[in-house]
Amino acid sequence: MNADRTAASAQRMLWIVAAGFCLLSAVLVPLTLPLGWDEIVYASRFGSYGPATPFSAPRTRGVPLLLAPIASWSDSTVLLRVWLLLLAGGALWLGFRPWLRILHRPAAAWVAAGLYGSLWITLFYAGSAMPNHYTAMGATAAVGCFLAPRPRYAGVAAGLAVVTLMRPNDGVAVAVPLLLAAVLMPTLRGHGRLRGRLPAVAAGLVAGALPWVVEAEVRFGGVRNRFAEADQVQGGLGAVFSLRAHLTALDGPLLCRPCTGDSVRLPVTEWWVLLPLLVGLGLWAERRARRSTAPLWLAVAVAVATAAPYLFLVPYAAPRFLLPAYALLALPAAVGLLAVVHRARTRRSVPTAAVLALALLGHWGIQAGLVHTHAGIQQRARGDWERIASVLREHGVHPPCVLAGNRSTIPIAHTAGCTVTETDPRAHPSALVLRERKPPHWARDWQRFPVPDTYNPGWTVVVRP
Repeated sequence: MNADRTAASAQRMLWIVAAGFCLLSAVLVPLTLPLGWDEIVYASRFGSYGPATPFSAPRTRGVPLLLAPIASWSDSTVLLRVWLLLLAGGALWLGFRPWLRILHRPAAAWVAAGLYGSLWITLFYAGSAMPNHYTAMGATAAVGCFLAPRPRYAGVAAGLAVVTLMRPNDGVAVAVPLLLAAVLMPTLRGHGRLRGRLPAVAAGLVAGALPWVVEAEVRFGGVRNRFAEADQVQGGLGAVFSLRAHLTALDGPLLCRPCTGDSVRLPVTEWWVLLPLLVGLGLWAERRARRSTAPLWLAVAVAVATAAPYLFLVPYAAPRFLLPAYALLALPAAVGLLAVVHRARTRRSVPTAAVLALALLGHWGIQAGLVHTHAGIQQRARGDWERIASVLREHGVHPPCVLAGNRSTIPIAHTAGCTVTETDPRAHPSALVLRERKPPHWARDWQRFPVPDTYNPGWTVVVRP
């Protein structure tokens, strides 16, 4: 009876954490924040957010599917962000819910959700049209359903399908350790469970990858061609070691490409200190209590597998890339945190309690400050697109129009209601949009108009005569 009450209490707390996560994100990140570059690409699949922007080879159809219930009939940014916040909170609950029946202390599930949900990256992207939070929650749910005392094969398949639909490479990274665990871990092979787990993992991987494969055949001439084009778009994947780039990106920018001229601020590294410390404590506490550490070790293994491609293959960094790893590592970290709390309470250790409280308060303070900072930066930086669009309109560039220029032309063109040329630029553009660059020789007799009062200085609009 006490166990049932404990589980019910933990489930209620998980609901509270999910709701608090949504509310805190809404407070720290304005619902009026304009759509970012990637968000524009996904939202512009729908006519209300047109014109459509180029949809490159690395992108998948997972995020547009999330947006469809709102974006298919409304162009309201606020409404879209509210919808995404609700989805993000529901995904947080679904991701950690299976762990209520796996962990010795069910409370560790909601504590893990709270740790993961406290990160500035998670809070910033909660209301965003981006795939990484859903990849993280799909992976967490899939591993939890895989490890459940009564395996939930539909949950394994559904979680893995979400991961793969959002980011196929992450789907493979999650599937491989699960398949190996199903074969190698004795506790998972009994009573015909091997026959259930293996097909569930395979079904989820295939279901999530199928839309990507079909699109590869239809739009790119095959899977191999799509891989090659995706590799080119991402600057060439290969053997690299980008740990320093990810360390640099702990406090931003949102995309560290390239990660030069930026330094690592010591206080923001606290998460990379706190997380492995708590993970180690969690594994040690379970072993000392002579409880099985297999579930926690599998969570760690899948976390390492999801992080490895970004650390050793991708030549740039973004804080959101590591969200699946953070979500899975939060589980043993939560066990470790509860072990410290239990020790402080039973021994009435005031110094331990004080150190723990200061560490958690410092963590939350740093993370909240980073969310607020980046929300402000993005509000001002994305405002530049509207300022540039205003200058374009003032000088006669109106839809239908075509823009060319640097890499940021896509969101600017969308804001101005234009399209982006992907062919010979001399033949098509109505104007060029440049930042700290001179126009090419064939456009040097075009009129130039500086864009005033921008967050990022140096913007110039060059209009065809």
